[in-house]
Amino acid sequence: MTDGMHYAPIARAQAPVCAPGDFTFAAMSLDHGHIYGMVDNLVQAGGVLKYVYDTDPKKAESLQRRHPLAQIANSPDQILQDPDVMLVAAAAIPSLRCDLGLQVLAHGKDYFTDKTPFTSLDQLHQARQAVLTTGRKYACCYSERLQNESAEYALELINDGVIGDVIQVLGVGPHRLNAAARPDWFFRKALYGGIICDIGSHQAEQYLAYSGASSATVTMARATNFANPDYPELEDFGEFSVVGDNGSSGYFRMDWFTPDGLRTWGDGRTTILGTKGYIELRKYVDLGQQLDQPARENNVYIATQDGEEQHQVTGKIGFPFFGALILDCIERTELAMSQKHCFTAAAICLQAQQMADLDR
Repeated sequence: MTDGMHYAPIARAQAPVCAPGDFTFAAMSLDHGHIYGMVDNLVQAGGVLKYVYDTDPKKAESLQRRHPLAQIANSPDQILQDPDVMLVAAAAIPSLRCDLGLQVLAHGKDYFTDKTPFTSLDQLHQARQAVLTTGRKYACCYSERLQNESAEYALELINDGVIGDVIQVLGVGPHRLNAAARPDWFFRKALYGGIICDIGSHQAEQYLAYSGASSATVTMARATNFANPDYPELEDFGEFSVVGDNGSSGYFRMDWFTPDGLRTWGDGRTTILGTKGYIELRKYVDLGQQLDQPARENNVYIATQDGEEQHQVTGKIGFPFFGALILDCIERTELAMSQKHCFTAAAICLQAQQMADLDR
């Protein structure tokens, strides 16, 4: 896969977490290709996709071809008014994701959006209030952890104490621009929110997950356009740093400069430093290795007091988030991701984007 907008990995085959018909959901506002991975993994975990909908019939038909038992809804109301639908999954234009989520929650359903879940702090405030009022879930697919086996394995290692207490997380999230294939909204900042708000949201969520911090202060942020004058509202480079409430720190870079010669859409990496060792993740490619083969994903490097290790974990970990989310919706628990964690990650990237905007 050379285009991150259509990167939609599916986990290894795993047993459904519920019986057929116990969890029915719908998919709508199919503006970003991430919706395919969101839907596919919910179905694999036991969900039943009842409806698909988009104002563009071709998008709805494309998703239905992958899930032919689903109906193409006549309107959003058909989905929102159906008592069988427990959750709505969506990948709307980023600036519209919150409004859609508020509608979904108001109709008594849980909401599962692609990242970034918000493009303003005001939207985040509205969503927090809606969650409190309705008791429904506003979930987000931070896919660079939730749909990457090396990233999930790193969390297992941290929770097992392999590298001790985490004191710093370094993350880079490069992407291939592929401008000709991008929709118009991608280049309009009011619609996509800025590079830190958008793809920086992955990094903010990973920082919280790995460091164990429950909140963080943004200490530096920058976003700019270095090399794309034809798209003046595009930010092709961003960076930010944080200090967590537990004393840990993080630095993160995101950009649209993946070179055409790389075999995949981006060389995403994370380095996690602990008091007893460190972990490096080479998520989507092990650069320079096996050049005659497709990019090898899910590479985990570990150094501890006991020595060095390297693991290639594709097909060994799966994507446990999706099954956990289904059970959370059925049982009203918070095992997949707490609402506080989801919203705190969003707040960090929004605050960092705001700081970067003030400095431009």
